[in-house]
Amino acid sequence: MNQTRIVQAGEGRGPAVTTPTYAWVILFAVFIASVAAPLNQNKVPPLMPVLMQAFEITLSQAGLLMSVFSITGFVLALPAGFIIQRFGPKITGLIALASLVAGAALGAVSGSMSLLLASRVIEGVGMGLIAVVAPSVIALWFPREKQGMPMGLWATWVPMGSILMLLLAPRMSTTWGWPSVWWFGAVFALVALLLFAWLLRMPPAEPGLLAEAALAPSLRQALANRDIWLLAFTFFCFNLVFFPLATYYPTFLTEVRGYTLTAAASVASVSTAVVLISAPLAGWLSDRLGSRKLVLTVPFLLVAGLLFLPFRVVGWQIIVFFVVLGLIAGAVPTATFAAAPEVMKSPQQAGLGLAVIMLGQNLGMFVAPVLFGALVETSGWVTAGLWLIPFALVGFVAGRLVKMR
Repeated sequence: MNQTRIVQAGEGRGPAVTTPTYAWVILFAVFIASVAAPLNQNKVPPLMPVLMQAFEITLSQAGLLMSVFSITGFVLALPAGFIIQRFGPKITGLIALASLVAGAALGAVSGSMSLLLASRVIEGVGMGLIAVVAPSVIALWFPREKQGMPMGLWATWVPMGSILMLLLAPRMSTTWGWPSVWWFGAVFALVALLLFAWLLRMPPAEPGLLAEAALAPSLRQALANRDIWLLAFTFFCFNLVFFPLATYYPTFLTEVRGYTLTAAASVASVSTAVVLISAPLAGWLSDRLGSRKLVLTVPFLLVAGLLFLPFRVVGWQIIVFFVVLGLIAGAVPTATFAAAPEVMKSPQQAGLGLAVIMLGQNLGMFVAPVLFGALVETSGWVTAGLWLIPFALVGFVAGRLVKMR
């Protein structure tokens, strides 16, 4: 990536900090591109019972359809930082979206579990790349002092993609069959690709920044940053705790509580809908408080207490649980992505810092479905939920150790 441009948005140079008007157009473009990834990723949870029947697989095997998506993201996390530096965010973003289109189309015509898994790997390339591209572009266009709100708005990309699938997938599957959901994902990613190609541009470099770019620290210095790895581990814990609920709760409601597919998906979408409000609010709050750490760590303590409830509540209590969960869940990703460029020693290394963050996220998203599915099969839903509490507490401790404002 052009180093001068990374410096340009990295640090303010005077008391008056302004945001370019076109920055909001950029935010729109990268947001739509980003939504395409979790939209395709989260096709599986609302249709898990259907896929289990169609491919004659167990619950833990169905969980692989979520985990394998994250394997590619995990493997690509650090390379994504190098790719974006080498080719720039536009080309990297187009590769990401093309991977989503190709993977979703292949999945739609899959006749076997192995081919469907292969399609998920291809889709995972898109997730792994776009998750680094988007916050890097936001960090380029928005002044550091004002990144909390745009990062908070962008942080709704995962819940937005999730809620669209939770609401649409069961209805589409019932009417046209499960492959129609995969075709929808391919078309959405294609539209996002065209918008991204049309709207994305880099901010103009300021005079004299080339000399400053030459002072950027080495790759070894960047990856030796203790705080970025602690932040990534904190985000790993977040995904280890929250991702099983997003993946398996519709199945729990269907198999244990007797909900229909559509009703189960609609109920599970409540928390993701609340995140659409809580994530931007968390970004605004972190800017106002001048503290990313509070917004990052307190939710871990709150969710540790909440994990006694998810597989015990019934009726209206489930809705209340998901509202509270959504209020908590929106804060951690927002604070994480806003803090990542700040904990790096130089703004030129923001892309690599975000790549490390995605390493933690994808590792958590890979481990969580397989681990939780096995726990449910061996010890039941309630006990499996209780096993998530220690990970929430570890996440709190790790977050407290990160040196950030």
